[in-house]
Amino acid sequence: MLSSPIDALRAQITARLAAFDRREVPPAGGIRRAAVTVCVLEDAEAAPYTMLIKRAPHGRNPGQWALPGGRLDDGELPVAAALRELAEETGVTEVEVAGLLDDFVTDSGFVITPVVAFGGRQEPVADPREVASVHAVPLERFLAPGVPRWEGEQLQMPLGPSIVVHAPTGAILWQFAEVALRGREQRVFDVAQPHWTRT
Repeated sequence: MLSSPIDALRAQITARLAAFDRREVPPAGGIRRAAVTVCVLEDAEAAPYTMLIKRAPHGRNPGQWALPGGRLDDGELPVAAALRELAEETGVTEVEVAGLLDDFVTDSGFVITPVVAFGGRQEPVADPREVASVHAVPLERFLAPGVPRWEGEQLQMPLGPSIVVHAPTGAILWQFAEVALRGREQRVFDVAQPHWTRT
C-alpha cells in the first residue's frame, strides 16, 4: 500500500529529528520553563501547514505572533505541557509527536522546549481568553526565497502578507525549517531577540 504525501513527510521529519543532536537545558532550580508545539496539520486538499497564533491583546506578550504553548505546570514534562497548551489554545488534541528541536533560552530567562507534532485534518479554534486568532502557514512558505531575512542583527520570518515573526518564535521556526524540512543542521541559540519580546 502506497503511503500518502503527508505520511511520507511525517516519516521524513520524524527521521530527521531522531538523527538531530538536540541541545537540552538540563532541569535545575530557579529555571522557568515553557514549551511550544510546531503542529503540522492538513488542509482540505491534504496540503500540510502549521499554525501560528496571535496572542490576545491582554496578558503575556499581547498581540504578538507565537506558537501555541506556555509555562510548564509543577512537575509537568515539556512534551506534556506543549500538547496541553496546544489543546487549550487551539482545540487540537489528537496529535503524534515527531520529535523535539533545541531548547531556546530567552532573554527573559525562560527555557522553551519546541515540540514538533502531526495532527492530521483538524480545524483549530482559538480560545479567546488567550488567543486573538489562529493563522495557517503552508509548509512550502518556510522554503520560499527571502525566508528568513535579516534586518541588521534581527532575524525575521516573513510567513504571510501581514505575518513577520521574530525571535524567539522566529528562531524556533527557522530551526524547524532547516532541520525538519531541509534536513540541515542549524543552531539558533545566538539569534537576537527584539526588545519587545523580552517579557
